[in-house]
Amino acid sequence: MCLAIPTRVVEVRPGQQAIIELGGVRKEVSTALLDAVDVDDYVIVHVGYAIGKIDPDEARRTLEIFSELAQAATQVQPLGEAGQS
Repeated sequence: MCLAIPTRVVEVRPGQQAIIELGGVRKEVSTALLDAVDVDDYVIVHVGYAIGKIDPDEARRTLEIFSELAQAATQVQPLGEAGQS
């Protein structure tokens, strides 16, 4: 199983490379698997490769869900700690 997260393209570079940003973190990825990528496109990235484009509204909804899941995970008590004083 893999988890590919939508990320925004902030810079297109020569050699089929681009800089993507997620949560303030920037990383260079390969765009060789896509026909064309432009700044402000949202792409799905897996192991350093942009593997597909995603609609900006769908990307935002997906990122909101990931954010909600992360917040919920911080509120969950680890197994084995329930009922301990």
